[in-house]
Amino acid sequence: MEREVLLQATHLVKEFPAKGHKRVHAVSDIDLTVYAGETLALVGESGCGKSTLGRTLINLIPATSGTVKFEGVELTALSRRAFEPYRRQMQLIFQDPYASLDPRMTVRDIVAEPLETHRICQTREETTRRVVELLEAVGIQKEFMGRYPHQFSGGQRQRIGVARAVALRPKLIVCDEPVSALDVSVQSQILNLLKDLQGEFNLTYLFISHDLSVVRFMADRVAVMFLGRLCEVGDTELIYKRPLHPYTRFLLDAIPKADPRLKDEEKQLLQGEIPSPIDPPAGCRFHTRCPYATNWCRSEVPQLRELDGRQVACHMAGEI
Repeated sequence: MEREVLLQATHLVKEFPAKGHKRVHAVSDIDLTVYAGETLALVGESGCGKSTLGRTLINLIPATSGTVKFEGVELTALSRRAFEPYRRQMQLIFQDPYASLDPRMTVRDIVAEPLETHRICQTREETTRRVVELLEAVGIQKEFMGRYPHQFSGGQRQRIGVARAVALRPKLIVCDEPVSALDVSVQSQILNLLKDLQGEFNLTYLFISHDLSVVRFMADRVAVMFLGRLCEVGDTELIYKRPLHPYTRFLLDAIPKADPRLKDEEKQLLQGEIPSPIDPPAGCRFHTRCPYATNWCRSEVPQLRELDGRQVACHMAGEI
């Protein structure tokens, strides 16, 4: 059965100006497809461009070049006014629940803001009823509507952020490290909430994270990113059981394992420093840290290719 494509990026590039007429190569020539109803996880080290890619995909920041199509419509070609109807369909859950909520607004007004901006409800009473429904859906009692963000715990604030994100019944939500700022005991509650809401509201998630244990629980597919480029994309269980790209192997090997018999020297640890996104290396951007790198890797950029049921960008994949 062919899956419905919700969003598709082709040759997507995002660069930022830096000192000395240089450029920060945050996102470089990304091809990525997001299917309706799935959770696609975007993983990689801090600074690899995950959040920038997520924001570029939903047009929060403009792409330098390339295209993004949402339900077949090319978003990068739309004017600001023409894009407005699509803004409702794409929302963002922020990483920091302490910074993402306006401290001067009550919970009622925070959740009501997108409804009022897009004129979803006809009266203030109707808006309030909708806010109550949304808060109850995320586990916040309606009696707390008049409170301010500082009166809630971190987990409760993130629930409020989730309620705001689903208020417009979007089709796609970018979850940008939504549980990394929370206590471990609270993380599982928020993750289960996201799963429940996905079924209830028919949501599609782009789930950005560096926690591979969380990703395995949440994601249907995984896209691994290193220094602005995709390394490997495929079904979660397939990649976790048999990663093909060396960088994916290193990431998975870094997951803490509660096994006293496992010695530190048995783990493969990544050596060297991450190259600068201002001056990325030629060829494969991972070659400066890869123990399998050849002259081919140092001179030619590997493209994503189909191999063993997934896409992998590595000249040596299948041979190492």
